[in-house]
Amino acid sequence: MLTLLQSVTPVPRDIPLPLPLPEWLLVVLLVVSFLAHILFVNLMLGGSLLTLWAQVKGMKDKAYDTLAYEIAKTITVNKSLAVVLGVAPLLSINVLYTVYFYSANALTGLMWISIIPLVTAAFLLTYLHKYAWHKLEAHKGLHIAILGLAVLIFLFIPLIFLTNVNLMLFPEKWGTVKGFVSALMLPNVFPRYLHFLCASLAITGLFLFWYFGRRRYAFETRFETISLYYIRKCMYSLTLGTSVFQFVLGPLVLITLPAKGIQWNLIVVVLCGAAAALPAMYWMWKGITGKPEDIGKNFGRVITAMSLTVLLMASGRHVYRSNALAPHKKLVAEKTKAFEKLSAAARAQPAPEESAAVAVATPHAAGKAVFQTNCASCHKKDGRLVGPPVTEMVSIYHNDLPGLKAWIRKPGKKRDDYPQMPGFPQLSEQEMTVLTDYILSVK
Repeated sequence: MLTLLQSVTPVPRDIPLPLPLPEWLLVVLLVVSFLAHILFVNLMLGGSLLTLWAQVKGMKDKAYDTLAYEIAKTITVNKSLAVVLGVAPLLSINVLYTVYFYSANALTGLMWISIIPLVTAAFLLTYLHKYAWHKLEAHKGLHIAILGLAVLIFLFIPLIFLTNVNLMLFPEKWGTVKGFVSALMLPNVFPRYLHFLCASLAITGLFLFWYFGRRRYAFETRFETISLYYIRKCMYSLTLGTSVFQFVLGPLVLITLPAKGIQWNLIVVVLCGAAAALPAMYWMWKGITGKPEDIGKNFGRVITAMSLTVLLMASGRHVYRSNALAPHKKLVAEKTKAFEKLSAAARAQPAPEESAAVAVATPHAAGKAVFQTNCASCHKKDGRLVGPPVTEMVSIYHNDLPGLKAWIRKPGKKRDDYPQMPGFPQLSEQEMTVLTDYILSVK
């Protein structure tokens, strides 16, 4: 039995190029730049959702329409910052996880490419919604529909990103995933997505608590029937409620993540992040239930504690990614090293006029090269590696060359104590012939 690696996990070769910066520095840049990017993504999405809610409610209460208008002013700004700040983490993850990121891109296919036109469409819709506010005053249904379509796109784009980034963590799924929908159905995608949505609402609640409470913001000249205290209390309540719900979603996310990346370093980081959120939730509760004039008393503490929580949770994402991919990255490095060794040996081959003599001296050289590229990571001459030894193959198929070829093309599963091997339909008939000749020549 031949197999590339444990079960059907693909093990591609890496690109043997040095990193432009020390790895630890690239990791820091990835985490920090991702936090800056996701902050404004959260504000963009959360602001859009709250604007839509307030505008629908504003069809019966003019005060909420005003609230929607004020929140809508922030969306386009936060959207632009989200895009600009998304460049750095995208470049960092490309450099650190090239093989994994591009493999996931290829598997999610057209849906990944569609992000660009979707982002463009959503941005145009938000600008149309913002600048046509007064012109469409008499056509509220149409105006709300414009924002509703933008919100749907804003909800879908992060789902594409999350599905793609999630898929890169699980090379063992690459052989079974058949496009975006298949990757979307991995069990941990939707819990992580709900976690992201709650975070967007929680962060937007804190942002608007500050935004409407600024000294230079003339609240009284814009709102006549609702008070600043009411708005700030609503925003605190939104943040507190979604934060409480995160304590339900968090364990669900961990449970649905494959166990290969869950180690003690991850558990410690996640628990510290949850612990940092508890005092922030207490201070928000005190603000909601206390005197109106004291509602913003502990806002600085809330921001500090929640920032620490966000930093730890973002670090936890990287810890899980590092844990999950470490064994596979080791195998990729080994395969890359083997390929470089074979490449160096090929370059050291004799000149063309000497090739015939070399071929006579080593009649199975071509088959051995095919074996080293496709089989050597799991099979050795004597003794079990991942699959059985070559000598065992010889004992089974020594008088059955067609049978060996058929097995390599489309293998089955014979024994429970060995993993299922993938087929090798990609090998040409000539490669298959020299490979099987080489295998049966081993003594």
